[in-house]
Amino acid sequence: MKIDLTNTTSSKINAALMEARRARGSGAAGMVLTLVIVTDEGSAYDALKAANDASREHPMRTLAVIKRAGRSPRARAETRLDAEILVGSDAGSGETVVLRMHGELAAHAQSVVLPLLLPDAPTVVWWPDNAPHHPAQDPLGSIAQRRITDAVTAESPVGQLAQRAQSYTPGDTDLAWTRVTGWRSMLAAALDQRPSTIVSAVVEGESYNPSVELLGLWLTNRLQVPVERVVTNGPGITAVHLRTKDGDITLDRPDGLLGTLSMPGSPDRQVALKRRETSELIAEELRRLDPDDIYATAVRTPVDRLREPANAETAAAEQVAREVAEEAVEEAAEAAVEQAVANPERVTAGAAEKKPARKAAGKRTGKDGA
Repeated sequence: MKIDLTNTTSSKINAALMEARRARGSGAAGMVLTLVIVTDEGSAYDALKAANDASREHPMRTLAVIKRAGRSPRARAETRLDAEILVGSDAGSGETVVLRMHGELAAHAQSVVLPLLLPDAPTVVWWPDNAPHHPAQDPLGSIAQRRITDAVTAESPVGQLAQRAQSYTPGDTDLAWTRVTGWRSMLAAALDQRPSTIVSAVVEGESYNPSVELLGLWLTNRLQVPVERVVTNGPGITAVHLRTKDGDITLDRPDGLLGTLSMPGSPDRQVALKRRETSELIAEELRRLDPDDIYATAVRTPVDRLREPANAETAAAEQVAREVAEEAVEEAAEAAVEQAVANPERVTAGAAEKKPARKAAGKRTGKDGA
């Protein structure tokens, strides 16, 4: 069921939701939380689809806030609220309300959202992109128990981690951290099966991927060993190597679908390590709404703790330069030998001319030293 309301109010939206619920024959809401999505028209479709898929595990009311302040003074002067209500199969296992705020109303989104929150139920705010610098101080973020951002959508994903560390407030989380849950679980399980002393670690993954950095920071913090960051072509995280005295514990996933776990003294095993959809990441974050202390510790660890080896191209160039220099030295030595064989008298005369000079230099040195 779909209901369109133009130039409406929050009270009219609530009345329309109640009427739609009675029309379906369900009086009780039966929803466990309210998910507020702050997005724009370009990202609204993908975000709503992910939320609807996640609602099959967590029945919820989804409020999509789309701010349309307007480009011209006339458009900004027109304050209007348009709503699109989706109930039933169009909204997954809950209710969806798309709120389009025009003009000055876009600057006061919390006044529209507050009356639409489910009573006595937690509130989660998700920014699929363009998250505020301090989510907890944002007007919408301040009313939520959980605030979800995604550093991978930022122009500088790795730099965004530093911003998240500075602004962290209990209840904050990032989907870049959620993406490494499978890797953390597999590595922890491998160490449980084979307890070993880790001396160092290597994390391989594509550049500008905050999940790779967070996984390396987590290993740095948990193992208290040097962690090396190696850049690959991806997709995402491609491999993790834990160096031990008995050999390497390696979790390798070159194709983003299936991983291989290798441990000393054990046969290689295939493990499911597929890259997950956004709906699965959101569903995982909605399972527990308490503060994530492990994420807080990892994101607050400085990124410069990770060691970066020399670029492969630079190393190759240096190797070529060394080889060229060695070949030049060998060629010069061979040319000197050939010249000595061809003109022995000239070489002998040159040596004779140098001996008096050396003797005179030695006398001057002895006189000066005295």
